Amino acid sequence: MELGFDSFRLAAATADLGVERQARGTADCLEFRMDLAEAPAETLAAYEGATPLVVTNRPTWEGGDAADAGRLDALVDAIAHPAVAAVDVEQATVAAGDADPVIEAARAAGCRLIVSAHEFEATPTTAAMVERLTTAGAVGDVAKLAVMAREPADSLALLAATQQATAAGIDVATMAMGEPGRHTRVIAPIYGSRIGYAPVAPGDATAPGQYDLETLSALVGAVS
Repeated sequence: MELGFDSFRLAAATADLGVERQARGTADCLEFRMDLAEAPAETLAAYEGATPLVVTNRPTWEGGDAADAGRLDALVDAIAHPAVAAVDVEQATVAAGDADPVIEAARAAGCRLIVSAHEFEATPTTAAMVERLTTAGAVGDVAKLAVMAREPADSLALLAATQQATAAGIDVATMAMGEPGRHTRVIAPIYGSRIGYAPVAPGDATAPGQYDLETLSALVGAVS
């Protein structure tokens, strides 16, 4: 399936592809968290939904639940599914050279590549965030950065980095985790962020500070 990031896209983050019917019409895509699914390969093989998929297999060292063994091979296999329109791989994995098979498979399949990084402890400086987005954007179609906001100034720094990277021609997806940064999920698209993530149900959040899908859709629509 086709999925472009030339404008804002709302992704329903889930480990259960059975929520597709509920998300359809509100979400532009589903972010399938393979690392949180009980039987990810079987779940993906059975998927017949109409909503494009972004596949992610997040390792434990980046806030996920996937062991390193076989993790990237599973992503390569997932790319072959016709509903998979994008794949998310960590910036650290790319830097180590371990993501090369995933990148090659994505390019061969015409699958979009999201290169992501998560800072769970703090928010780097604006300059450091711009540098990370620039490096990720040199490889991926979208450079994703999620940081932990401890105070309102952290959110301002993230939004500034978002605007600067966007002005430089980089497609980015940015958000600040935690309560002080929660509102960035609503207003970051104004500064250029291309993807917002939200669970279908409020109790199924996959990151701190997420709104549920219907709420985020309504809020983004209200400010856009």
